[in-house]
Amino acid sequence: MNALFERSWQRAWSALVVANANANADGDAKVIANPGDGTALRDELLARYAEPQRKYHTGQHLGECLALFDEVGDLAAHPAEVEMALWFHDAIYDVKGSGNEERSADWAHETLLAAGVARDVADRVRQLVLVTKHDGVTSSVDEQVLVDIDLAILGAERPRFDEYERQIRDEYGYVPGFLFRRKRKQILKTFLDRPVLYSTPALRERLDARARENLRRAIG
Repeated sequence: MNALFERSWQRAWSALVVANANANADGDAKVIANPGDGTALRDELLARYAEPQRKYHTGQHLGECLALFDEVGDLAAHPAEVEMALWFHDAIYDVKGSGNEERSADWAHETLLAAGVARDVADRVRQLVLVTKHDGVTSSVDEQVLVDIDLAILGAERPRFDEYERQIRDEYGYVPGFLFRRKRKQILKTFLDRPVLYSTPALRERLDARARENLRRAIG
């Protein structure tokens, strides 16, 4: 077991699930006396990230997100919720399907309710997973931290960014090259055209310039 995964899971599960297990006030969650350590769920999530159709949305990406969370998690208002959302944000990934974020968010929501977490907490985690669709404006500091972490790959050092681009191409290997290139450039341009790419000042200062350089180079 990767030490980062073990440490992150224990921290998030303990803070979010164990601490909240019997704190549900509205009766919507299944209140349980002992929620356990969640290791079976953790292992199931890691198995999902190891699925063969994944080339970028793998344990490597999850690990990079969690490692960055280790550095900036204290920026969040509800760090345990952000960390748990990171675990679930690509839990379901069908490269030929749609609704991956919605299905991942629903899985997180149902799992947390079943573990005894209060509905308002489970609702927030669900919403955090949904914002990784990257199709709207973040509305809370927690959403900003989560989205910035997920998009940190855009500001990676050149070798890692280039590897990321190859991994995305491999994930969508069934798409004809000309069509993939056209669509990929459109997606990257939407990020480049954003006046603010990273919402948290610390990550904006650290990643924005390199991200824009990477994006311009990839767009060509």
